[in-house]
Amino acid sequence: MLTHQPPGDRQLAFQFQPLTNCCAVESAQKVAFVVDGHAYYKALYKAFRQARRTIFIVGWDLHSDLQLVRDNEKGDAPTRLGEFLNHLVAQNKALHVYLLSWDFSMIYALEREFFPRYKFKWRTHRRIHFCLDGHHPIGASQHQKIVVVDDSIAFAGGLDLSKWRWDTPDHDSDDPRRVDPDNKPYPPFHDVQMAVSGPAAHALGKIARERWIRAGGRKPVDPRPRSTSVPWPACIVPDIEDVPVAIARTFPEYDDQTAVREVEQLYLDSIAAAEKFIYIENQYLTSYRIGEALSRRIEEKDGPELVIVMPFETGGWLEQHTMDVLRGRILSKLRRADQHDRLRVYYPRIAEDPFTTVMVHAKIMVIDDSLARVGSANLSNRSMGLDSECDLAVAENGDANMRTVIANFRNRLIAEHLGVSTERVPGAIERCGSLIGAIETLRQGQRTLVDLPGDVPPEVDKWVPDSALLDPEKPVAPHELLDYVVPPEQQPSAYRHILKIVLLVAGALALGALWRWTPAGEWLDMQSAKAAGQWIREQPFTPALVLVAYVLGGMVAFPVTLMVVATVVVFGPWLGALYVLAGSQASAITVFWVGRWLGRDTVRWFAGNLFNRLSRKLSASGLMAVITFRIVPVAPFSVINLIAGVSGIHPRDYMLGTLVGMLPGMIATVILADRLAVSLSQPDLGHFATIGGFIVLIIIGLILLRRWIRQKRDTASKPITEASGIELK
Repeated sequence: MLTHQPPGDRQLAFQFQPLTNCCAVESAQKVAFVVDGHAYYKALYKAFRQARRTIFIVGWDLHSDLQLVRDNEKGDAPTRLGEFLNHLVAQNKALHVYLLSWDFSMIYALEREFFPRYKFKWRTHRRIHFCLDGHHPIGASQHQKIVVVDDSIAFAGGLDLSKWRWDTPDHDSDDPRRVDPDNKPYPPFHDVQMAVSGPAAHALGKIARERWIRAGGRKPVDPRPRSTSVPWPACIVPDIEDVPVAIARTFPEYDDQTAVREVEQLYLDSIAAAEKFIYIENQYLTSYRIGEALSRRIEEKDGPELVIVMPFETGGWLEQHTMDVLRGRILSKLRRADQHDRLRVYYPRIAEDPFTTVMVHAKIMVIDDSLARVGSANLSNRSMGLDSECDLAVAENGDANMRTVIANFRNRLIAEHLGVSTERVPGAIERCGSLIGAIETLRQGQRTLVDLPGDVPPEVDKWVPDSALLDPEKPVAPHELLDYVVPPEQQPSAYRHILKIVLLVAGALALGALWRWTPAGEWLDMQSAKAAGQWIREQPFTPALVLVAYVLGGMVAFPVTLMVVATVVVFGPWLGALYVLAGSQASAITVFWVGRWLGRDTVRWFAGNLFNRLSRKLSASGLMAVITFRIVPVAPFSVINLIAGVSGIHPRDYMLGTLVGMLPGMIATVILADRLAVSLSQPDLGHFATIGGFIVLIIIGLILLRRWIRQKRDTASKPITEASGIELK
């Protein structure tokens, strides 16, 4: 824990406690703060070229075509990551490269390289080892960003070797070098790594090796005994030498792995010990505990100033309407607590016209001139307890030289965001006696720090669920997530509804079998049916007619599954899938607006006892509720559309939720319908047996899933039942 002394006469000192707010404190021969991707990637390029035995790259994302060096320096080696690593192992027969990347959620597919296993494993040298890390609870991610060379030098922080990370501290709006591997420009980007050598690097190498083995990789080769030669790149000047470095981690409880929350504890301890300034750079601010800790400090009469630098808005539309909303709630709480005007929240702006801001991806905290931490952990609940994280921290502990290094690091970051020279910042702080005052006096011109409102529109705040669902701080079991959005009392109807869909398809299969192997086949001329289908496909107004059919089907609550089957049978799998997607969306939004036009009373009469429960969930959980109701249908398609129309959800969000939620089931139904169409046109026992077996497996899967969820729920409630005699306080 941190050592506290009475205000006014205490000298701030940090006592890093292994297994409490860090896992270890190791000596570093050299330490450097590496700011922004240009310096970091160049340093990696130089360090990798000196590697003798092992290179470990652990990240949230890796991209084989990332260009590490983008200036005019041209060497004898490739500059793109995959080609460069291939070149290195070909030149050095003793070198092994280990690449570990998160086995990502499909929601990030557009940000990732397609087929990374093919790019990094099958197309590369046999001594380049690649593994996708899926060893984590459902919904969690491998979020550490660690690179270790020969266990002698290591880097940790917020930067991945990914496609949208490179930039210089200038963050020029039109820098032609800031392009992704497809040569497409992206906005300015800011992040920070810490470089360490010596025993601290060896400790990070151990973390990387353990993570590699847990993810399923083969045991890596042992590093050779460390020599006096350290692959420290000449392009990085150390900020300080021979200092202790604390390493803090987050790991969720999973399999035999116990939960580790050192990152969170170090945050709480350092916030509690601040005297004058707390300076933060972070992508997110959604952690409830961190928000509470910061609120308590700025409420104090003699508490520290709090300066937070964040992005104007996070990445895509989904993040902006989820994580940014949660951020707005924390900011609102902080502003209510700021009774002494000691809070400022900024975003870095590069230009007003066109409006250009910097994507702040760094995870930085500087306490007074006494502690600096750089890491992978966002100020989010999931970084405190769900994702795997790794942060590094250094403290002054009475060393005046270290105090200067920490202060210079903070001032360097502030100067970069303000677009002024680093030398101007300490003078302004000294004159004002205030970090906020210094920033306010230096704010000028287009490139500067701008106040971040962070306001949440009431209509958006209304439907975005709380952080327990969007930003969980611990693993959430599948049955708990299902219970959150679909209460247990509604789940039987959901299972029955899915079973009805399966039985409808089975019924169509049975009719096909009757047509093939009984005299009933004489009643239907298959050639006439094919001709009718061909006629429908060739009509000029067919696309509009299909959409109208789906809309009318939704109006009369015709089973959407049968419409999907019919569409695929007539138009085939590819064109049929497009028609299904467009038709279901058109039907959903039309019936949505019909429900809004009819009003709550009429829809309540039509929907019966489902109305109150579904309407309440749609209003409270918004997008997540729509997605869940599409994946686990608790009511017919049209009924959900009607109820959504009179709930508080925005039409745009309802359409997105419908699209995302329907995709898995739609793809499965299209495949099944296509096989059914093949069986009807080319009937034989093998086709029918395959589809029949598929239907039986679905039914068995539903039964097993229901039984598993019940067992999990019973197990979760058992300790509560056994402890019912204990008084809870």
